This record gives sequence, C-alpha cells and structure tokens, in this order.
Amino acid sequence: MKILVVDDEKDVQLLFQQRFRKEIRTGVLNFVFAFSGEEALDIMKTMEQEAVLILSDINMPGMSGLDLLEKIRKDFEQPPPLVMMVTAYGDEENRNTAKRLGADDFLTKPLDFALLKSKLTTLK
Repeated sequence: MKILVVDDEKDVQLLFQQRFRKEIRTGVLNFVFAFSGEEALDIMKTMEQEAVLILSDINMPGMSGLDLLEKIRKDFEQPPPLVMMVTAYGDEENRNTAKRLGADDFLTKPLDFALLKSKLTTLK
C-alpha cells in the first residue's frame, strides 16, 4: 500500500521509517513524503493516483492541510484516495471542517503509532 505523508516537520519522515521499518522492508507499506501541501499536489500528479492513503498535517505554512484536502477532493477523483488528517489541535472546529471537506479519518498528535498501524493494516 502506498501512503503519502504530508507534514512540514521533516523529522516525521525518520519517525515513520523507524516505526514502520518491518512493513517497509517487506513491501507491505510504501511511504512517500511531502513537506508542504504544494509539494504533495506535485507528487500526486506524478503518482497517477497511486496513493491509496494520504496522511496530512493540518497546520502547515502556505497551503494548510485543510486546503490540501479540498484540492485533493476536487482534483483527484479517480480513484478517490483515503485522506486522514493529523493535527496537534484536536479541536472541534478543525475536526468538523475536515469532515465537511471529505476527510476519512482524523488523528491527533502525538501520533499513536499502534493505532495508526492497526488502521493501516485493516485497509489492505
């Protein structure tokens, strides 16, 4: 399963590579990383809808994760990727906006990697 992780914090890449080492090594999960909403859209254009799942931070400079979600839902219809929003702010306003814009799930930071791993393995 290919997963696009979008977060302006670069250490997220190393964290995911450590936490999902076995799944990456065995080819069960394949992570691609973007460090801005704009970069994520550029990557998605070249991936030809290979991203099965997108994990996006909400609070990023420039294009926010909610703006990115809106663009994904408008411009990437076939097949529609699953989008999980991730934020340090689990407030109702962000959660409601994310749901209204078509988010499939909502996770809060710090990420519970055991929970995330179980969600990802049930998607396969």
